[in-house]
This record gives sequence, structure tokens and C-alpha cells, in this order.
Amino acid sequence: MMDTINNQLSAMWYSFVQAIPSLAIALVILMITGIAASFATKIVDSVVGKTELRPSLRNLIETLVKLGVWLVGIFIAAIVIFPGMTFAGLIAGLGIGAVAIGFAFQDIFENFLAGVLIMLREKMRIGDMIECEGIMGKVEHITLRETHIRAPSGELTVVPNSILFKNPVEILTDADQRRHSVVVGVSYDTNLDKAAEVIRKAVETVDAVDIDKGIDIFASEFNSSSVDFNVRWWAGSSPRAGHESRDKVVRAIKAALDNAGIEIPFPYITHTFKEKVPLDRGAGDAN
Repeated sequence: MMDTINNQLSAMWYSFVQAIPSLAIALVILMITGIAASFATKIVDSVVGKTELRPSLRNLIETLVKLGVWLVGIFIAAIVIFPGMTFAGLIAGLGIGAVAIGFAFQDIFENFLAGVLIMLREKMRIGDMIECEGIMGKVEHITLRETHIRAPSGELTVVPNSILFKNPVEILTDADQRRHSVVVGVSYDTNLDKAAEVIRKAVETVDAVDIDKGIDIFASEFNSSSVDFNVRWWAGSSPRAGHESRDKVVRAIKAALDNAGIEIPFPYITHTFKEKVPLDRGAGDAN
């Protein structure tokens, strides 16, 4: 029994000693691969940096180049350690392993593929303001697995790429301008044509409003205390630009309506009081 164990240990040690040169060569190959991958990334960065590609797409190209160099280096090192290995055999082994790994790390690979597709598509670039599944903010960084979104209030949300790929994403800054709106109410005794003209002239005085794209003023609703106008205009697409233009428009409309003597009503409450009849008086009348 002991002799069998000793023989096996001796055979294993002899095989290990024989494999030391191959392992050393494989280690050197991996070190050279790391240097080559870093050098190739710098070359790609210098070449791609001269183009107008999006930063996310540049990162994708650099990552794929680095991955390709490492795959070649690992394949060569594997052949050195296992001389009988062929490229076809390695591919077959990788295929079987990929199936097993795919089931174990399904979410990771899903986010990885979603990240690649997000980087390839033209929409949703770094710097865009987006909203998806209740998450709104500025896209700061896109990796192969996740996207970093900075909320207007400063919080950072790390979103898995599969969420951004499978769900509708509203890109608020896809264009330089978008349409904003505000509701303005006037009293029921107001001449609506005159009120609409006053509101229009007030909005036209705001420098943040793009007059060339038109200003819409629609009488939209009979409210409880007012007739409401829906006022729409075009201004900057970022949330801050929207807040700033809305602030200026509201101020201009308020001042113009005040100068024109047009009331912006607040809700009226009418109280009705009934005279209370004494119980004894009511009983006497009944008799």
C-alpha cells in the first residue's frame, strides 16, 4: 500500500519537474502577452483618438483589442504546456466550458452583451440626460457591464446595462432644444383673445425662448375658478435650461397680465348660511 503511494508521488513529482521548463516558458509568454496587450491598447488609443468616435465606442475597441491579444497569448501558453493541444480542440473545450459558465453567470454575460450593443448604437452618449425605470440623470460612464448615471441632486446610480437595453430609455438631451409648457389661468370675465395676445407677447420677450419654432397658446379647460391656457414654447433641452426658461416665462406672463389688468384668480369658496329655527318655535307653529 505504502509502496503504491510512494510510486505515485514519485511519478507526480517527476512529471512536475519535467513540466517546470514548459511552465516557465508559459509564464514568460503570459508576461509578454500582458506587455503586448498594454502596448496594443496604447496604439489603438492613439489611432482612435484622432477620430470622432464616441468615448464609449473607443473603450469598446480598446477592450476588444486587449481581449484578442490575451486570447492569443493564453492559447500559445496552453500549447506550450500541453503540446498535444490543437486549435480545434481548444475551441471545442472553450465551447463546452462556455455553456457551463453561461448558465452560472447568465446575468453577467447578459449585461456584458448589452454593454457592447449600447456602445455600438448611436444614441445615449456620455453626457446625455436620460430617464429609465424611474432613474433620471446624466450619463457619466459606460462600461461593458454597467452604466453610471449622476442624478441632478448629485447621487450616483450604477445601472446594469441589461436594464438600459431591455427597457425604454428617454433621452432628454438628444436634441439641443425641447418643448416646455406651463398652465396659466385667467378669470371668467376676461376677454380670452386679449389674454392670449398678452401672454404671447410676454413669452416672446424671454430671451431663452426660441421664437422661430413658434409659441402655442391654447385655451384648454374650464377650471373651477378660471379658464386655463396651456402655454408651450421651445428652449434648451437640459433640465436646468428648462427650469430657467420656465421661471422667466412665468415671471413675464405674471407681469404682463398685471399690467393689462387681467386677473389671475385663486380658488373661490362660497359659504352659504341657513337660519336656524328654534325647536320650541317650530313646535308652537305646528300647534
